[in-house]
Amino acid sequence: MDNIFTHVPYKETGYFSKLVTDYLSDNPGIKSFYNYRPDAEGLAKAIKERPAYPVDRKALVNALTRQYGHLPKSEKTEANINALLSENTFTICTAHQPNLLTGYLYFIYKILHAIKLAEELNDSYPDKHFVPVYYMGSEDNDLEELGTFKFRGEKYIWDGAGQTGAVGRMSTESLKPLLNKLFKTFGPPGANCDDLQALLTKAYLEHKTIGAATQYLVNELFGRFGLVVLDPDDATLKASFIPMMRDELLRQAANPIITRQIDVLGTNYKIQAHPREINLFYLAGDTRERIEKKGDKWVVLNKEIEFSEADILDELDQHPENFSPNVMLRGLFQETILPDVAFIGGGAEVAYWLQLNSLFSYYRVFYPTVFLRQSVLWINDEAKKLRKLSELPIPAIFKPELELERDYVTKHSGTEWQTTEETAAIENIFVALKQKAATLDATLAQAADASLTKMKHQLTELEKKMLRAEKRKLQVQLQRIDRLKKNLFPGNSLQERVENFSEYYLAYGTPFFDTIKDGIQSLIPEFLIIE
Repeated sequence: MDNIFTHVPYKETGYFSKLVTDYLSDNPGIKSFYNYRPDAEGLAKAIKERPAYPVDRKALVNALTRQYGHLPKSEKTEANINALLSENTFTICTAHQPNLLTGYLYFIYKILHAIKLAEELNDSYPDKHFVPVYYMGSEDNDLEELGTFKFRGEKYIWDGAGQTGAVGRMSTESLKPLLNKLFKTFGPPGANCDDLQALLTKAYLEHKTIGAATQYLVNELFGRFGLVVLDPDDATLKASFIPMMRDELLRQAANPIITRQIDVLGTNYKIQAHPREINLFYLAGDTRERIEKKGDKWVVLNKEIEFSEADILDELDQHPENFSPNVMLRGLFQETILPDVAFIGGGAEVAYWLQLNSLFSYYRVFYPTVFLRQSVLWINDEAKKLRKLSELPIPAIFKPELELERDYVTKHSGTEWQTTEETAAIENIFVALKQKAATLDATLAQAADASLTKMKHQLTELEKKMLRAEKRKLQVQLQRIDRLKKNLFPGNSLQERVENFSEYYLAYGTPFFDTIKDGIQSLIPEFLIIE
């Protein structure tokens, strides 16, 4: 594929929160909420300081070996798993739930960002080794979100056939009708179509759970790059987290610590997530429900399950897999079991990680360098043609459609429809009238102001009518802008938050992933546009 890569600063796109853009621009007001800048210098410092926070590497490798027991591993992935036993090996982690068919495009992009960063660090630090890891949030129970994806504008929804609890543990048995419906829309036949259908069939119809299916699918797509897929829903891994879960059950330390940080951060920014009194779920069978303390009992909400202190601590020691951290503790668990130096997340993830630094300090757990994942906009041939006909430079495509239309009309029909000069002239006249009226009666000044406001409103309405008249003359050209925006920003959202990778795989095959990886600037926070 012949591609042109363009990079636009995230702030200029208008799609990212002030907290995220301030973080990326090194705003001094939020320096206390993280340890390392998301750049080469910050990462170098993190790499230097990471060895002071050891993890149980043997338990990690044993868990990965078990989880990969049924999977074909690439040589790179196998070497990376074995390398994790070495104290000189570190991980570059990204995390996401096991969305059906990966859900939206950003699932793909964050994984490729982790892969690219690991590759570049391996080149920059030949005496160390860096492993890209996809941490699968298999314990999430939001089936409404995880069971939905879009393909060519149509929404596909899997209801789980009545299953509840952690989505990663759900059976794939009822997925066949949905996949058959999807496959009928793939066409035309060809290598990419056949490969994708075979891949999805094997993933979801030959693996018993969503977690296993997702692990297989991600391994097949990215194993050649050495990516390691980790499912944290593992008793051995959770055993490492028992001390912190015990503290959460008995002392509920996380809530006040995070709340204090939120109180400071929230004075200038929107808060992404709030802690509970107890930030753990009870996870057993088809149950994933919050744990609350009522009196001297620990109860599982919506279930007739309760524990005394002795009973719940015994349950924790004997079955740590039956406890699941919520979003406030998930990162803490992740950094307890992985030798991360960097975590790559979306805008919402970056925002809530900035709420957690003091919690990591309290538990003496390493707080990694937090990177905003790569965002990507894919401009296909149709959109490329529309962009050029509309005379739009690539950075301009992020502007609101009305602004683009005004700019186009101004450029091609002059400014005859604008009333800027007339409005200024009328304002000058009214200033003089106001002064004259005030000399007669001071109360008339207010009447003059009201008349000016009314006149300006009338001029604004007249300008809108004249603009509409100019737009009618340029209707064909402006329709191109409309089609371009609908193509690139479906539903007025980012492409990556709506579309699924399958559309692109069918069109381009596996080179689609290589193209994205080539365009990613792993240490420079800019939006990637591929044309």
